[in-house]
Amino acid sequence: MVTYRDRAWGIAVHQHGYITTQDAAAAGIPGIELAKIASRGRLAHVARGLYRFNELPPTKFSQYYEAVLRLGGDAHLVGDGVLALHDLALVNPRSIRVGTSKRIRSALPDWISPQASSERREDFQLFQLIPCSSVARAIREARPYVMKERLIDSLPKAVYEGLLDEREAQRLEIELKENLYECTQ
Repeated sequence: MVTYRDRAWGIAVHQHGYITTQDAAAAGIPGIELAKIASRGRLAHVARGLYRFNELPPTKFSQYYEAVLRLGGDAHLVGDGVLALHDLALVNPRSIRVGTSKRIRSALPDWISPQASSERREDFQLFQLIPCSSVARAIREARPYVMKERLIDSLPKAVYEGLLDEREAQRLEIELKENLYECTQ
């Protein structure tokens, strides 16, 4: 007999260990069942409508996925959050920047930094199930707080990994170098 927990587990295995009440409802699991499973210690309640199976080891993408899930709706990684996700520009931000168009009313952990964003959902890219801005946009957004040399040095890797095409990388390199020289004169 397949239990609600088994069905929830099946979903979480493919989502970095997380399941939302919306995921559960789509799978025919009543929302209250997640709370019951959590009360038995078989599931951790992370935030409103968000749970995690701690038996599943975290992946290197788990924290990014959780950050986006906590904000919900049109939340997506932006700026150095995208660069860190793709391991570009040697960034290791203290907090993950998450863009959203909605107003954030709930308290968030310090490691999540919500940013106002008007980016449209159809412009998002999915990487490991995580919605994020394009790498080109992220590089442009990261200019104020990431060293320009690191951004320039990240371009060949981004092209190699298929995150940027050659033309876009060339345009970005020109933009970044012009900006670099403007700041040093």
